[in-house]
Amino acid sequence: MRKLLLGNEAIARGAWEAGAKVVSSYPGTPSTEITEYAAEYPEIYAEWAANEKVAMEVAVGAMLGGVRSMSCMKHVGLNVAADPLYTVAYTGVNAGLVIVVADDPGMHSSQNEQDSRFHARAAQVPMLEPADSGECLRMTKLAFELSEQYDMPILIRTTTRIAHARSMVNTSDRVEVPDRPYQKDIMKNVMMPGMARFRHVSLEARMKKLALDARDWEINRIEKRSAKVGVVCSGVVYQYVREALPDVSILKLGIVNPLPRDLIEDFAGQVEKLYIIEELEPVLEEQIASWGIACEGKNLTGHQGELSPRKIAALFGQKPAEPLSAGELPARPPVFCAGCPHRGPFSILKKLNLTVMGDIGCYTMGALEPFDSLDTSLCMGASVGMAQGMARADKDNARRTVAVIGDSTFLHTGVPSLLSAVYNNADMTLLILDNLTTGMTGQQANPATGEDIHGKPAPKIDLEGICKAMGAKSVRTVAADDLNGLEAARREETAREGVSVIIARQACILHDRKRNRPPLHVDEAKCKNCKQCMKIGCPAIERREKNVWISPARCVGCGLCAKVCRFSAIGKGGDKA
Repeated sequence: MRKLLLGNEAIARGAWEAGAKVVSSYPGTPSTEITEYAAEYPEIYAEWAANEKVAMEVAVGAMLGGVRSMSCMKHVGLNVAADPLYTVAYTGVNAGLVIVVADDPGMHSSQNEQDSRFHARAAQVPMLEPADSGECLRMTKLAFELSEQYDMPILIRTTTRIAHARSMVNTSDRVEVPDRPYQKDIMKNVMMPGMARFRHVSLEARMKKLALDARDWEINRIEKRSAKVGVVCSGVVYQYVREALPDVSILKLGIVNPLPRDLIEDFAGQVEKLYIIEELEPVLEEQIASWGIACEGKNLTGHQGELSPRKIAALFGQKPAEPLSAGELPARPPVFCAGCPHRGPFSILKKLNLTVMGDIGCYTMGALEPFDSLDTSLCMGASVGMAQGMARADKDNARRTVAVIGDSTFLHTGVPSLLSAVYNNADMTLLILDNLTTGMTGQQANPATGEDIHGKPAPKIDLEGICKAMGAKSVRTVAADDLNGLEAARREETAREGVSVIIARQACILHDRKRNRPPLHVDEAKCKNCKQCMKIGCPAIERREKNVWISPARCVGCGLCAKVCRFSAIGKGGDKA
């Protein structure tokens, strides 16, 4: 049956058709939907793990137990999961193990645009790269087969354009793959130095054989056209090249690690000029050039951002499509949603002029105007350790440095950082913004929400209890819209010695729409046009010549603006434009 599917949806479908039974992941754009779609298949056990390392280890355990398993994450998540990845390459597999990593060229929703192909090379793990949704499905099924055939995990790399684009796929029925019995084998599965040395040799041999066999795989193909120019490419770049340069010969690679050297050398010999077109780093180009094959690519495309048909056409002297002028579109900076519970805490952080070590989540927007109250954003869980380090470096202002982290991120990697801060007797305050969901990636469940991936009841982790158990000297919870309570808590806790924790709790407005109330209204007679309400950065509040106006279409009635108005000019009532 032919269906129009997202790339992420097609990967989930491919896992289901391949007979996969376990999928464990951590949400991260652009990979999140894979696991959400997988959870819709009753034959697959799907879960959100606390972080990517745990997710991969769950998948590895299921694979050892004899069932086909998969773990999905975004590119920076693979950094977190690198520890098990690099060693499971040595041990190999029992049943098939597939790891999907979604890169984000252009940094649409990420703090960097690293190239996961480097992880594949460094870990010596085969990596496939699909070019559309149809290949997402087919390569996922192939990856499970290759994993079992060559006794190794298989990486599938997508990018934002493949993950979130739709194209036609041919679906088929699920194949029920018999479970493989677990057999104890310490020489294969216990990576002590003596065993690991043998497994490293075995890994090299398996990779060499796979590279030789890959020459004849259908996922790699030569499209012969003009003999003057040949292009080696993979993934979404193949689509760009086909559109921009319809007359050039193409070697489309479905596997990007290890490279099928014989096939590439054969193709290079068929064209006068060889180009390697790839996004981000010259991973393919450097390897191909190291074999003595004359080629170029990065001198044209550069190392940053996404490519496109227009860009590639321009590089080869073709007439590019006219781009939109920057002046045609208004600027649209990211903002907190109307009613976002993070707005209150950041208003207080701004008021108190504290140094704030940030983390990964919606609250990174606290770095922007009108709040301008976030100093750093590095990686998941970094805020706690960075606040401790800042306090060590500047002891005179240690208590004016705070860490801000979300509930899901705290459970992801913030817990061991807080443990370390307590253990090392740091002077610091941690502010946990608990919006009762994993907000930035689309309101997924986490261990503190009390729900599993299906929305069913699950054990709810007690954030206050965890912090107290680790030895924080003070743990207090304040409603995120209680501005007076937040300010009092900040002042008191920043004056306290040792590690203290404030939990600002209120549901994400997108997760709990029951909190939506009738829109508020500005009384023009009372409004002094002081613009104090503008300082909370609500997209529902607009500046007018003589006063401010609240859009009834955008206001959710959270009431924060009314709390900051010193003239009681904001309250319930009809619209008055």
